[in-house]
Amino acid sequence: MVWLQFVLGVLVILISSLSLVKFNSAGFFFRNEDICRHFYSVKDVYEGFDIKALSARVGEVLDKMESLQDKLELIVQQMEKNKDVMDRSSISRLEYKKFLEEKVIQPLYSAHISLRQIRLPKIEGIRNLTIKEEPLINTFVIEEIRKYITPKENRNGKINIYGTERIYNTIGHACVLMKKELEEYMDYDIGSYCKDDWKLAQKLMINGCDPLPRRRCLTRASKLYQKPYLINESLWKTPEGRNVRWSNYRCKNFECLSSKNPRRGFSKCTGCFEMEKEKIKWVTNPTLPIDFLIKDVLEIKPGEIRIGLDFGIGTGTFAARMREENVTIVSTALNLGAPFSETIALRGLIPLYVTLNQRLPFFDNTMDLIHTTGFMDGWIDLQLMHFILFDWDRILRPGGLLWVDRFFCNRKDLDDYMYMFLQFRYKKHKWVISPKSRDDVFLSALLEKPPRSL
Repeated sequence: MVWLQFVLGVLVILISSLSLVKFNSAGFFFRNEDICRHFYSVKDVYEGFDIKALSARVGEVLDKMESLQDKLELIVQQMEKNKDVMDRSSISRLEYKKFLEEKVIQPLYSAHISLRQIRLPKIEGIRNLTIKEEPLINTFVIEEIRKYITPKENRNGKINIYGTERIYNTIGHACVLMKKELEEYMDYDIGSYCKDDWKLAQKLMINGCDPLPRRRCLTRASKLYQKPYLINESLWKTPEGRNVRWSNYRCKNFECLSSKNPRRGFSKCTGCFEMEKEKIKWVTNPTLPIDFLIKDVLEIKPGEIRIGLDFGIGTGTFAARMREENVTIVSTALNLGAPFSETIALRGLIPLYVTLNQRLPFFDNTMDLIHTTGFMDGWIDLQLMHFILFDWDRILRPGGLLWVDRFFCNRKDLDDYMYMFLQFRYKKHKWVISPKSRDDVFLSALLEKPPRSL
């Protein structure tokens, strides 16, 4: 078995040498002025170049190399220790092939790929030697992420319709903090079926990795998918359960989502999936002054409310009622324990899959109405709420209505939240405060955005 020990020894030397090749070619071992300025300074981040991310990636490659070298040296030591036994034993060609593939070739290939993926900055210009690096490129290992965030040059070399020379794909800044989860999300075979991992995607979004990168795999649908109900019956009929992928929910059908089931898997919007209960919302005479009727709201601006946004958590009932009044409403939705997005779509309405983290994808002064209920309440940080309300103000047109529906908070925090809504100097059409419990209160309001013509 001397020849096997010789082969392993050569591999150890080869691996030790490979880890130096990339950096020698990049000039890491030549202490000229530029290299020292850009790579050996105490700064972590230079203009256009993140040396900290590069250092972390280099560390990953060296760790892989060191781990492989340690394994091979340990195997050589064990072979030397058990020399007599090995001389009497015979290793088949198949066993030897399997050993090389699993213990040597695969780890070496992984380290090799990681080494080749390290992208050193480009030197642009002649006199100023400006270093330019694509943002975040050395942060991630998975090649599909790296391809996605690399700017795409226009094929004809001309300015495109947006007035730029290239297109930049974006990801949320917190993706860097969730590197492991994002790389798991982006680890797939191009053109094949995606994993059933929408829950991982939603976790990334909620934690600030938003927007997510696009993927080049085929999304899965329910194996039992049926045609949705026709538009004249879909609004007020429980959707076909076979059209939902239930694998990531506690419940496996719509019947299980009943408000009577304490193990339904969600706590917000109790009764949202029971259409008989949903039918009475916003149309029957209210028992509390905080509940406004749709017809009363629309009478304030007769014929002027045409499009709007329902920002909350639900199954689209507000949008369904407004459709009956010839008003188009987009409903925000996250699948927080139940198929809210799928249900809205199966009812023939428009779900907008966004988190609180995200700037709304509407242009300035375009919405006639913003309605919010059941989601953004007294748990929310005041500064975050400040940003959100300014974004709502941005998309609401002059003369548009902000309908705050059953906002609740602790009584001692009411003044702070009232200021949040009143700071914009909207005209008050309705403003009602009502007790919810001994410590909490409800606030409902209907406010009109002023013209602000400048």
